[in-house]
Formats: sequence, C-alpha cells, structure tokens
Amino acid sequence: MNTKQIEELLGKDSASLLGHQCKTISKDLLHLPGPDFVDRIFISTNRSNNVIRNLNSIYNTGRLAGSGYLSILPVDQGIEHSAGASFAPNPIYFDPENIVKLAIEGGCNAVASTYGVLAAVSRKYAHKIPFIVKINHNEFLSYPNKFDQIMFGKVQEAYDMGAVAVGATIYFGSNESSRQIVEVAAAFAEAHKLGMATVLWCYLRNSGFKKMELTTIRQQI
Repeated sequence: MNTKQIEELLGKDSASLLGHQCKTISKDLLHLPGPDFVDRIFISTNRSNNVIRNLNSIYNTGRLAGSGYLSILPVDQGIEHSAGASFAPNPIYFDPENIVKLAIEGGCNAVASTYGVLAAVSRKYAHKIPFIVKINHNEFLSYPNKFDQIMFGKVQEAYDMGAVAVGATIYFGSNESSRQIVEVAAAFAEAHKLGMATVLWCYLRNSGFKKMELTTIRQQI
C-alpha cells in the first residue's frame, strides 16, 4: 500500500494523522522496534534465558519476524461478551482450530486466546505458532455490568499446553484494580519461573477520569 492509498483511506483526517508531531516527548527518547529489539531491550533485564528464548520466538514468527514489530491475533471475547455475540456473524470461529488457522494464515507473530480455545488445539498447533494464554477475563452477562477481571485456570496449565506466554488485563481505576494488580503480579512471577513471557493489557475503567479530563480542558481554555 502506497502513501496515496493510505491518505485515501484516512480521508479528511489524513493530514493531521500523518503529519502529527509530538511536542511532549522527543523521538530520541523512544525505544523503536528493530531487528535487534530483543537483544537491545530485554537482554539486560533480570528475565531468565528461557523467558528471553520465548520472547524471541514471538518476535521471530510470522510476516513481521525479525522486524521488532508484533502482530498478535487476540480472540478472547467468548468469555467476556459470550460466544454468540462475538462469533454469530462468522460461525466458523466457534471452532477453535479456525482461530489458530487464521493467525497462521495471516502471518501473525502469535495467537492470544483463552484456556479452552488454545487447549483444544494445542497438540496440533502449539509448535506451529506461539500461544499466549489469557489468564483472566471480565464478563458482561451479569447486570448491571461490572468491570472486574477474574482469574481462570492456572499458569501451569498454560505451560503444560506449550504456551510461550501468558497475558492478563488490569482495569486500572476500577474498584477491584488493587486485587487485580496483586493477582496478576503473582501469576506473572510464576510464569517467569516457568520460563514463560508475559503480556499485560491495561485499560482505564473509572468515570472519574473523564471528569478530570473535562476539568483539565476547561482550565486550559
């Protein structure tokens, strides 16, 4: 895809999006992706050799292998939103194998999903594409909706199915965020002992943040 095609896709916002320059943080301070990303960023940390090896397997799989960039297919909506709401438009993805096939055919670095999805096909695919098992989930079937990531299964189970990493979400600002931080930290420590990499997804879940943003904007105006 060339620059002109990208501009056409972005439409009226193309100029502001493509021409944006950050005035807050100098680009010289950024750790940019590159072929040496694992060696440059992770080697000096306290991660074990096994963790580094599993990180390296993620960064060196798929179409973006060796570039320092990652393309991970995340499909964990079945628990959070119900399988019907998530997959009814494309019923073939009720089948876990099709999710993993999509990640492989799309040239992804890894596939991230639930225990059930990845365990169902681990014998056949865990050696073909890196597995990232999401170990906690929210659910929107209760009413009123709540924002609470709850642990599912064990880190050992993810390790036993051949996953190279586990991932978890923390809803910062939610009433349960303190518990989530402690739970995820403990789970990630166990994963590192087993030589697995870890991925943290972070979201703000507190209406107060929106009020603070509006107050700040008014003060600036």
